[in-house]
Amino acid sequence: MPEKHFNLLKTSSGARAGELYTPHGTVPTPVFMPVGSQATVKTLTPREIKDIGFNMVLANTYHLYLRPGIDVIEKMGGLHRFMAWDSAVLTDSGGYQVFSLAPLCKITDEGVTFRSHIDGSEHFLTPELAVKYQESLGADIMMVLDECTAYGDSQEKVRRAMDRTHRWAERCLKTQKRKDQALYAIVQGGMFPELRRQSVEYLTALNFPGYAIGGLSVGEPKETTFAMVEETSALLPVEKPRYLMGVGSPEDIVEAVARGIDIFDSALPTRVARNGALFTGKGRINIRKATYRRMEKPLDPDCDCYTCRTFSTAYLSHLFRSDELLGLRLATVHNLRFIANLMGKIRNSILEGTFDAFREDFLSSYQTTNEQVRVEQKGRWLRSSRRR
Repeated sequence: MPEKHFNLLKTSSGARAGELYTPHGTVPTPVFMPVGSQATVKTLTPREIKDIGFNMVLANTYHLYLRPGIDVIEKMGGLHRFMAWDSAVLTDSGGYQVFSLAPLCKITDEGVTFRSHIDGSEHFLTPELAVKYQESLGADIMMVLDECTAYGDSQEKVRRAMDRTHRWAERCLKTQKRKDQALYAIVQGGMFPELRRQSVEYLTALNFPGYAIGGLSVGEPKETTFAMVEETSALLPVEKPRYLMGVGSPEDIVEAVARGIDIFDSALPTRVARNGALFTGKGRINIRKATYRRMEKPLDPDCDCYTCRTFSTAYLSHLFRSDELLGLRLATVHNLRFIANLMGKIRNSILEGTFDAFREDFLSSYQTTNEQVRVEQKGRWLRSSRRR
């Protein structure tokens, strides 16, 4: 890890612009990471991801451990070489996937025993192994192993999980051998402000180079999400990066930046793209709707992505109605470019001191998904993930 991992350049109404220094290049913040859980951002090549405007992606230790295996990737020269990606990589520890995807798991202070969602085989993951695997992968930024709780869990259950997360964080820190990688802690505490404060106090005393906010965007109302983000972010060290895990809708990114967040990841932009939901400056649209079948103009005339520069909305509609694979690629290109452009506009507004005006203008024109519908959709997705 470089001697200085993060540099805060400017703030504007709580929003922060900075630079994240990694062995594979400097990353301007705020930054969004496309999710490449299995060493690939679905439907796209590494060159396309770079051309769209991203220089950091997320990969997942759980998925890579199960398939193809950490040893395979290490033998191939590490994750960057394996996936032909020469920019920054952040790896999640796999904790969330163990709890959400594994059909059966048993948690003890030592670690978690789980069965693979692929073939049912039994595995054991400890904080020490989580760090060892990520060091072998060669990630620029690694995450500690944490215990995830569900929305609606009791305060006592959340407290027990938080305390275990703290103990695991210490073990991760003691295990780390490679000094060229940054290891981030994960603040837990569910929807309980007092627990969030306790978690920040405990973890910041351990002096990690960066801090993530976990346990949110798991089915709770947005107002609860942002209350917890605001509560937590305000307590984190000003000079260190703040990472909000699993948040990726455009309006949520803008609101979280306003609350001091620097780093984001989510599969949402690519997942909804493959289902025909595309971002525009006025909100998300469903390309399968009949209204788009004969539309000659581009999907978003203000977008500079390959999809909008090359094809009509009618053509995109045709591809999805015909179940053509090209539709999935073109939609993914568009949604990721929309997010890349959004991050650039956010950063510029912070540097220019005009973030408040940008935020107000964006949110006034961007029509968000109905909150009740959003919560129901999130719940269905979480339930289907657990059945895989």
